[in-house]
Amino acid sequence: MKKLLIAGVVIVVLLIGFYALNDYIYTQKQQYTATDYKNAEYIIAGERVRLENGVAENKETKTTTRYFGNEIEKDLNGDERKDVVFLVTQEADGSGTFYYVVAAINTEDGYVGSEGVLLGDRIAPQTTESGNGKIVIVNYADRALGEPFTTQPSVGKSIWLLLDADSMQFGEVAQNFEGEADPTRMSLDMKTWNWVSAKKDGEEFETNKKEAFSITFKNDGTFGATTDCNSMGGEYSAEGSSINFSDVVTTLMFCEGSQEGEFAALLASAESYEFTSKGELVFSLESGSDTMTFR
Repeated sequence: MKKLLIAGVVIVVLLIGFYALNDYIYTQKQQYTATDYKNAEYIIAGERVRLENGVAENKETKTTTRYFGNEIEKDLNGDERKDVVFLVTQEADGSGTFYYVVAAINTEDGYVGSEGVLLGDRIAPQTTESGNGKIVIVNYADRALGEPFTTQPSVGKSIWLLLDADSMQFGEVAQNFEGEADPTRMSLDMKTWNWVSAKKDGEEFETNKKEAFSITFKNDGTFGATTDCNSMGGEYSAEGSSINFSDVVTTLMFCEGSQEGEFAALLASAESYEFTSKGELVFSLESGSDTMTFR
């Protein structure tokens, strides 16, 4: 009799545990939906964060998550609905301002938020662009390796992201993957470009510090550039595939071993440009056979 009673208790406990586990799994799998993406739920740094009018405060962890902006609308999952990609910031008590990329999928029941991708601490966001297919390109400026947070971000960076709508997680797309970019949809002012290589007098070479050399084109005919030593700026004109740089000015700090002189000389000799399916910007130089490549 006692054995039957014990067995019955064990079965009841197992059943309770089974249903409790099923309820937990069911609850975890449910996706919170919101009528507005600024009120949706996202996963930031491994924690669920539910925005209310673009803000979420956690009194226990003393963190505040805020809608930042730089949003674009794009169909990310092929259902012909306009989804939203934008940036949020998260600030903890005295530990910096961290920037994340998130997406909100527009479903029949409302917006469902994704897991965030960390860009960095106290960066300088620039633009969010629509890439080829379902790719999203986020452009921002960061500091060079080893620079303190008191230094203004000046190193141009881009991250190409593709959302997996099943897991609601972004994956990073290799920017030099053949066929990922559509040259017909690319433009000079679409992002900050990093100098990666050049061919001079028939010899090819790569830059020593790819992240240090960048160029940004503005639609008002001016450009700004960074090198491994100084900053540059000036004017440019582009008609068809032709390009010309003029009135270039630069700061005057001396840096031993810098490639800044080569960068400036190559830029000054640029005559035309083209985009490639690798997502590259390539300048053809006045020699006719030399090139300068950016990504």
